[in-house]
Amino acid sequence: MKTSRNSTPFEERVYAVVRKIPSGKTRSYKWVAGALGNPKLARAVGQALKRNPSPANAPCHRVIRSDGSIGGYAWGVSRKKKLLASESR
Repeated sequence: MKTSRNSTPFEERVYAVVRKIPSGKTRSYKWVAGALGNPKLARAVGQALKRNPSPANAPCHRVIRSDGSIGGYAWGVSRKKKLLASESR
């Protein structure tokens, strides 16, 4: 599923922001982009999270769409929903 490669500096910045999202909480792609200084980079944030080499280290499942819908997840939307449900207990 994932290929081994180095993350770009932008991806590393995205992962650093995502690491700060508390367990049981979610933030939007736009929110993450805004934390990076440009809310218009929401799609780029999504692409960076799609390439996340270590979801245990940068919990990308906590990032959802601005409208509150779940959004995508490289390991499947059902797994993303399960992870979010397990954290909200």
